[in-house]
Amino acid sequence: MNEQARKRRILVVDDAEAIHKDFRRILCPEPIGARDALAQLEDALFGPAPSRQTPSTAVFELDSAYQGQEGLARVQEALDAGRPYALAFLDYRMPPGWNGFETLRHLRQVAPSLPVVLCSAYSDYSWQEIAHEFGGPHLLAELRKPFNTQELNRLALTLTGATLPGEGRGATPAPGRG
Repeated sequence: MNEQARKRRILVVDDAEAIHKDFRRILCPEPIGARDALAQLEDALFGPAPSRQTPSTAVFELDSAYQGQEGLARVQEALDAGRPYALAFLDYRMPPGWNGFETLRHLRQVAPSLPVVLCSAYSDYSWQEIAHEFGGPHLLAELRKPFNTQELNRLALTLTGATLPGEGRGATPAPGRG
């Protein structure tokens, strides 16, 4: 199996480009040799930044969508290609298109078993409403913005069932709000 086929595919659906950059920085950090001299000097002087200490470097393949409709299309394309996503991170608010609730409703029609993490500093719906309509906690979690690097890594590893280099099987998703 090649390197790309072993990586867990994750889709980030958010209208803010900066959020996509944060996800990529945290879940797919650049290899040390690919970083510029200043970043390498910072590591030498102050130690590696927490995002570069994470072992998820070779575990995830990240794709981006900036609106709910685009996210739905990417999920459908991935299914059609036989390369489904292992996890989706979905923003609650994405003007001017579908909000996270509406996007999730469409995603459940084409990929009912896709684990989804809803992300936002705001919530227009109660967690009880969301869980009641869209299923149990094994397929749904919540991540509040601004998010914590370790929490984001934990959710990605747990919900995708990914294993880290040198470790055994991935952790079982924890019940509850994530």
